[in-house]
This record gives sequence, C-alpha cells and structure tokens, in this order.
Amino acid sequence: MISRSDSAYDSKVKVVAVYGTLSDLLSVASSKLGIKATSVYNGKGGLIDDIALIRDDDVLFVCEGEPFIDPQTDCKPHEGPSGSHTDWLTLNVGGRYFTTTRSTLVNKEPDSMLAHMFKDKDVWGNKQDHRGAFLIDRSPEYFEPILNYLRHGQLIVNDGINLLGVLEEARFFGIDSLIEHLEVAIKNSQPPEDHSPISRKEFVRFLLATPTKSELRCQGLNFSGADLSRLDLRYINFKMANLSRCNLAHANLCFANLERADLSGSVLDCANLQGVKMLCSNAEGASLKLCNFEDPSGLKANLEGANLKGVDMEGSQMTGINLRVATLKNAKLKNCNLRGATLAGTDLENCDLSGCDLQEANLRGSNVKGAIFEEMLTPLHMSQSVR
Repeated sequence: MISRSDSAYDSKVKVVAVYGTLSDLLSVASSKLGIKATSVYNGKGGLIDDIALIRDDDVLFVCEGEPFIDPQTDCKPHEGPSGSHTDWLTLNVGGRYFTTTRSTLVNKEPDSMLAHMFKDKDVWGNKQDHRGAFLIDRSPEYFEPILNYLRHGQLIVNDGINLLGVLEEARFFGIDSLIEHLEVAIKNSQPPEDHSPISRKEFVRFLLATPTKSELRCQGLNFSGADLSRLDLRYINFKMANLSRCNLAHANLCFANLERADLSGSVLDCANLQGVKMLCSNAEGASLKLCNFEDPSGLKANLEGANLKGVDMEGSQMTGINLRVATLKNAKLKNCNLRGATLAGTDLENCDLSGCDLQEANLRGSNVKGAIFEEMLTPLHMSQSVR
C-alpha cells in the first residue's frame, strides 16, 4: 500500500505490487498518485533507500522531496510513550543515505560514540539535511561494514574495500569489539613472509638495475645455495646475509661487507677478497682455496672473530690479514702467505700450516696445539705467550 504525504497533510492511498528497483517503485507511485515521487518512507518515518528493506504489507509514504510528516498524528513527528524519537532514522554519511534503527546504533556497542550520538534526543545536537537525515561527515564506503556489523554482529566486507579504512572508522566511532575482529582479519590477510632464497637470475637483474655509484645493500637477505660465481660483488653490504652453501668461486668481493654473514659450506675458491670485512662471520667448512686477501693499497682484510673451523684456504694470499681471535681449528692453510698476519688469540689447533710464510706474523696467545708447521718457507717468529 502506498500513501501520498504532502504539505497539505491529505493523503491518497493505492495498493500496488512492489517489484524491481527503488526507481521502478517511484515510477509506479508517480503514475498512481499523480505526483513526481522522489522519496519513500516506511510507516514509522524511516527513509527507504533500498527496496530490499520493504516488508510484506508495509504501508509506504511517498513524498515529492519534503520531510516526512505522518498525516495520522496531527502534523507532529511520532513520539513514543517516553517522548523519544521514532526508532527508525536515516543517516547521511558522506552524501550516501543509510536507513537503520536507533536500537541498531545503540544496543550492540552502548559505550561507542555512535551510541552516544543517538541514544537520547538531541544530546549531541545532530544536524540534519533537507530530507531530515542525520549528517555524518565520514566515508560511506567504510561506514557500511560498520553498520552491518551493528545489525547482525558479523564482519562482512565487500571485495575491494580496504580493511585498514574500516579499522580507522571503527576506531573513530569507538566500536571496540569490531576493532578486535578487524585487527585479526588484517593480520590474516597479509601475505606470508617470503623467506625463500634469492636466485642468481633475480640477483643479476637486481645488480643490473642498480646504478654503479649507488650503495647496494643486501643486509640480512637469503642467498642460501645460490650460484653467485664470477659476479662483480665489490663494495656490496652482505652484513648478516645468509650465503651458506653458495658458489662464490672467482667472484670479486673486494671491500664487500660480510660481517656476521653465514658462509658455512660455501665455495669461494679463487675469489678476490681484497679489503673484505668478515668480522664474526661464520665460514665453517667453507672452501677458500687460492683466494686473494692482499690489497696492494695497504687496506687489510679483517676476519677478526670469524668462525673458520675446517676451512680449506690452501695457497691463499693473506699478507697482513687480521685473524685475531678467529677460530681456525682443523683448518687447512697449507702454502698460504701469512706474512705480517695478526693471529693473536687465534685458535689454530690441529691446523695445517705447512709451507706457510709466517714471517712477522703475530701469534701472541694463539692456540697452536697439534698444529703442523713443517716445511715453512721462512723461520717462524712467534711472539711470546704462544700456547
């Protein structure tokens, strides 16, 4: 049933079938009542903005744009026994209309800002537009999931809606229980962290896209098992990177930062390691045969505190290298050039140093238990306190 409500408070009543869209209903009402219908209200004065809100046997009031006035109440808005407003009301949120009930806004979250806005008559002095809808200057896109949550207690968000935006609105309106739901939903929607190793192809593409004068930081990245052989890796920051079981043979790592990097089990044979920083790195079981640590300009490679247990460094050039307090237990340093090297406090237990040049090397406080020194190229001059 449709009744016309106008400024003269008279009414015309027609019984019509409701179908299609809201626009179809307005078109039928305009034809039946002889007016230009623009707004539809239910029997309690709630503005209908979706035909799905209409129930069977509802009495609807059609207007040409003026605010709703029930012709059965002496031209006064309907009030309940306590003098409160009708339960139905309309919100104009950022230009979009929502029809709901006062109890929906109040009951589920009674301590929220929305509840306080509509709990009592004009407590907040809510402003209304020309259609009588309460004005709220917020995003309608993010408000809709909040209103639906207050209606049925379920968080339902359409595809394409940013959950962070809904979360911000929930915080603004003080919907505490919804905030918890949204934080869990946002956390679950994040893609899992990718800890898979970086491949040679990916890294080469990365190298080519980086200007030669720019600092390349690979700190903490995972290159485990990657083939990085023969690449130019000069000056790159690999601090704390995972380079375990990597193939770095013939790579140019001059002045690279490998501090605290994991090089365990890697192959660095014939790599250029001039001026490299490997402080506290872990190269246990790695192969560094025929590597060059010697920098002609005088900048010494720094492997202080490195774990080099069981490494094979045979034939490497390590003049002036800093191996202070490093662990070289069971390492193979046969025929290495360690002239002027700092080996103070270094663990050389069971280390093969045969054929090494240790002239002017500092071995103060080092542990040489079981170490092999036969066939040295020059006489061994150990500083005092060698264990």
